[in-house]
Amino acid sequence: MRALVTGGAGFIGSSIARALVGRGDAVRILDNFLTGFKENIPGEAETVEGDVRDLEAVREACAGVDVVFHQAALRSVPQSVDDPRATNHTNVDGTLNVLTAAAEAGVGRVVYASSSSVYGDVEGLSREDMPIDPQSPYAVSKLTGELYCRVWTSTQDLSTVSLRYFNVFGPGQHPESQYAAIFPGLISRLVAGRRPEVDWDGEQSRDFVFIDDVVRANLAAAAAPRGASGRVFNIGTGATRTVNQVVETISQVLGTSLEPIARPKRAGDVRTSRADVRRAREELGWSPEAEWDEAVAATVRWFAQGSAGS
Repeated sequence: MRALVTGGAGFIGSSIARALVGRGDAVRILDNFLTGFKENIPGEAETVEGDVRDLEAVREACAGVDVVFHQAALRSVPQSVDDPRATNHTNVDGTLNVLTAAAEAGVGRVVYASSSSVYGDVEGLSREDMPIDPQSPYAVSKLTGELYCRVWTSTQDLSTVSLRYFNVFGPGQHPESQYAAIFPGLISRLVAGRRPEVDWDGEQSRDFVFIDDVVRANLAAAAAPRGASGRVFNIGTGATRTVNQVVETISQVLGTSLEPIARPKRAGDVRTSRADVRRAREELGWSPEAEWDEAVAATVRWFAQGSAGS
């Protein structure tokens, strides 16, 4: 298989690229390196430096590929509140460019990275067929991308599958940005012996899904039967943990006990998020496999090794 991974220098994109290379696929990566890192890219992959906001660059990247894993995005909810136009330009215009170029190139399938943020606040499990309530510009941008995928499937005969990621974590997730995700932000401070910073009261709960499971979901989506085209699938675990519980688990791995620093609630944040993954299990043949304690330990070890080498 010949695959294009947009955003392939980022956390999730590079993990997908390594898995593809590992099984012998030809991989091309399109990335502008604004948030991705060149050292993330497997040496066997072809690298194209370009931006999904540039239609001509996307057209060149799509030439001759069988499947596109569209991971390129500005992923932060708080960042989208601070700069909604930038989020829209990358996440909506960029996705439209990918779909346009993929259809023109005769690509067999586009696997689109969406987000659980489209649901808003939900009591209980979030199901793909339930009403949605996006509460941030980021969530709106991801939902818009899903709708474009569905329309391109029906009007342009381009097979698309959208994956609604819940809270992805694992080795390789960088903490540099002020908008760092929960895991890297907490681990980087605890590894450095600093008190962790917790937004809100820390009792907001999330469905944390390990990166290896997310990679397997993408590969399953790429290979799914034609009946999956135009469909949306939750990629999570069906279980939740509070941010305070995450702090506790990381602290146990590190053998530390530092009192968290409380910060205000972030704009656009929701109280709880939990995936119903039955559709992915039944239609993609995918289900989460990672064990929580082992996954957290592997993530902490990666950060600790990076800190020791810096």
